Amino acid sequence: MNDPSEVTALYHKLVGQKDVLEREKFLAQTELEDLDAFLRLEQKVLDALEQLDGKLFKNITTVLENKLSVALQEILEQEIRLKVEPVIQGKSIGFKFRTERNGCEEDIIKGNGGSVVNILSVCLRIFALTQLPENLHRRFLVLDEQDCWLQPDLIPKFAKIIHEAAKALGFQVLVISHHNSSTFMDYSDRIFRLDPTQNGVKIEVLDRAPLSQDSMQKV
Repeated sequence: MNDPSEVTALYHKLVGQKDVLEREKFLAQTELEDLDAFLRLEQKVLDALEQLDGKLFKNITTVLENKLSVALQEILEQEIRLKVEPVIQGKSIGFKFRTERNGCEEDIIKGNGGSVVNILSVCLRIFALTQLPENLHRRFLVLDEQDCWLQPDLIPKFAKIIHEAAKALGFQVLVISHHNSSTFMDYSDRIFRLDPTQNGVKIEVLDRAPLSQDSMQKV
């Protein structure tokens, strides 16, 4: 017969291992229950997002489709419409954009040689800024070469859209362009023409309200 002390020691060791395994089992069961609860909650969240999509995003997509379609048609003078679809991927919510002409879908990137992208990019930037808290963000927008793919004869209409939107929403917009400055004259409060010279950049004011000398130096 083995030494009783050895048997007792082995017994206590096994009891200790049993307690450890029971605690691990308890923790695993608790984690499993939490995961099950999360999975049940996930479906409720998805259902809630679908309801949100049907209410909030329906309003947003309708506004974007209507307003931006008008902008596209007014500038391009073509029967083209924008279609907007909300997209939910994991925790991210976004929008998918496409254009249609006579019921046929077009490549939004290549549409009208890139003109569609120029117009939509500006309109979406302005729309995004209107959604930001005014106390945290200034209503100032810089558009750098946002007319790069537009035909010269479309620039005045493009400038008109920007001017009217900025005025209606209280925005200050700085437009940088290589197009002829005269095409912006009717829809700009102030125009600067920058010409490179041997001594640096020459700045010329072309609007009807010339700046003071101090203001010119600050530019």
